[in-house]
Amino acid sequence: MNTRDNSRAELDPQSSILNPARNAYPHPYIAREGWPFIAAAVGAAGFTHWLAGGWCALPLWLVVAFMVQFFRDPPRAVPREPRAVLSPADGRIVAVERVRDPYLERDALKLSVFMNVFNAHSNRSPVDGEVRDAWYHRGSFFNAALSKSSLENERNALWMRTTGGADVTCVQIAGLVARRILCYARPGQWLARGERYGFIRFGSRVDVYLPLESRPVAAVGDKVYATASVLAMLP
Repeated sequence: MNTRDNSRAELDPQSSILNPARNAYPHPYIAREGWPFIAAAVGAAGFTHWLAGGWCALPLWLVVAFMVQFFRDPPRAVPREPRAVLSPADGRIVAVERVRDPYLERDALKLSVFMNVFNAHSNRSPVDGEVRDAWYHRGSFFNAALSKSSLENERNALWMRTTGGADVTCVQIAGLVARRILCYARPGQWLARGERYGFIRFGSRVDVYLPLESRPVAAVGDKVYATASVLAMLP
C-alpha cells in the first residue's frame, strides 16, 4: 500500500433498481465487525440480569440494543444507471463543493457524507472500477462533520478508475468517537458498485472526489443511504 502523505438523491425504484440479491453479502443482517461487541454486551447484560435482576441490567440491555442498531448492515438494491456515483455510506450530505483532490492532485467535485452513531456504518463502493492505489494517513479525531476533518483526521483513501476511465477517490475518515477504520480493498482489486469494502466504528465521514465535470445530484442536508442513493452523475 502506498503511504503518501432524500429524494433528490435516489433514482426511480421502478426503472433504475437491480435485484438486491445480485449484491448479497456473505453474512447476515448484522455486520460481522459487530459480532464481538454484541456478544460481549449480551454476555454482560445476561450475567447482570441473572445476578442482580432486570432493573439493574436494564442499562446493559440498552447497550445491546444500541450495538445491534449500530452494526446493522442491510442489503441494498443497486441503481442501474452506469454513470451514477452511489453513496458509499448512510448519513447526511454535509458538503458539495469544488475543491483540490489532495490524493490525485487535481481539481475535483467533492461530496461528503457524515455518519452519526445511529447510521449504519458499512462502507460500499460508489462505482464499478479498479482500485489503482490506496493511502492511509494517521491523524486527529475532530468531529467528522467539520470540513477540516477531511485533511486532519485519521483516514484511508482509495483511488478507483471506472470502466469509462473516470477517476474517483473515496476516503474513509475517522470521527470524534471513531477509533478504527477498516478497509478490505487493495490495489489491483475490482469493486462493483454497492460492493462492501470497509467499515468505520462509531461515528465518521466519507468523502468522494469526482471529475470536475460531474453533475451533483445530492445537495447539502440530504439524507442518503449507502448504495441506494445517488450522489452525482459522472460526465
